[in-house]
Amino acid sequence: MAMRFSFGFPFGSIASYDYASPNKEIHWLASVLTGIISCVLVYRLTAVVSSLLFEGYGKLSSAQKTEWNNRGFSTAHAVFVSFASFYLLMVSDIFNKDLDDKPVVNRSSTLSNTVFGISLGYFLSDLAMILWHFPALGGLEYVLHHGLSMFSIILSLLSGQAQLYILMVLFTESTTPCVNLRWYLDNAGLKNSILYVGNGIALFLGWLLARVILFIFFFIHMWIHFDEVRTIFPLGFYSILVVPPMLAIMNIFWFWKIAKGLVKTLAKAKHKK
Repeated sequence: MAMRFSFGFPFGSIASYDYASPNKEIHWLASVLTGIISCVLVYRLTAVVSSLLFEGYGKLSSAQKTEWNNRGFSTAHAVFVSFASFYLLMVSDIFNKDLDDKPVVNRSSTLSNTVFGISLGYFLSDLAMILWHFPALGGLEYVLHHGLSMFSIILSLLSGQAQLYILMVLFTESTTPCVNLRWYLDNAGLKNSILYVGNGIALFLGWLLARVILFIFFFIHMWIHFDEVRTIFPLGFYSILVVPPMLAIMNIFWFWKIAKGLVKTLAKAKHKK
């Protein structure tokens, strides 16, 4: 039997009419647990596979091995959520305005809820490791990034609103494999390799497309559909006005660092020739 639930917050409440049900709540919890368990399994699998295929893995320090394995499930999550977001946004008909009269901000599906739950499980797992080993796996900017991501996913999952925009943001995780590969190559002593340079170029272009240009499209789309955005429950509405700009600023800051790093790498490679 469907029910209405409401969670009170200083800037309004999350209220859902005929959206939540006991089955959905169990599904959400199962998805989150799936994300957490998957992270643990991939973390351990990364350690086993790396010790068998990469002889330098055994020479790494304990802290380096921890980060190596952590980046293993970070990459796995990025690949999963990127493909899932692309499918939901570009292939499926969930957000096709010609096939449904429902406002785009109120559309969701079982698959999108599953993706959100698994992704939430990942961010919880990764944040736990970051805090446990702080600041070895990342500083306050990573804590802020993960905190904002979880906050947004939770609001969207519980309300069933603004999932289109959350999926756009999750697609930006597509740059993570390049970030992690750069770290792997650096620790494997391959910083001067052609692969390192090629990955740097791919990271620069990928970041430009997925974390800069996509955010520009994000804000344009939100402006065009602002009449629908205004119908989101109060806390969600104010959050979508504040959180994405904060993430965009962080992305631009990191993009500047990536661009400087790429220039330095290309200059070094040219000098060697």
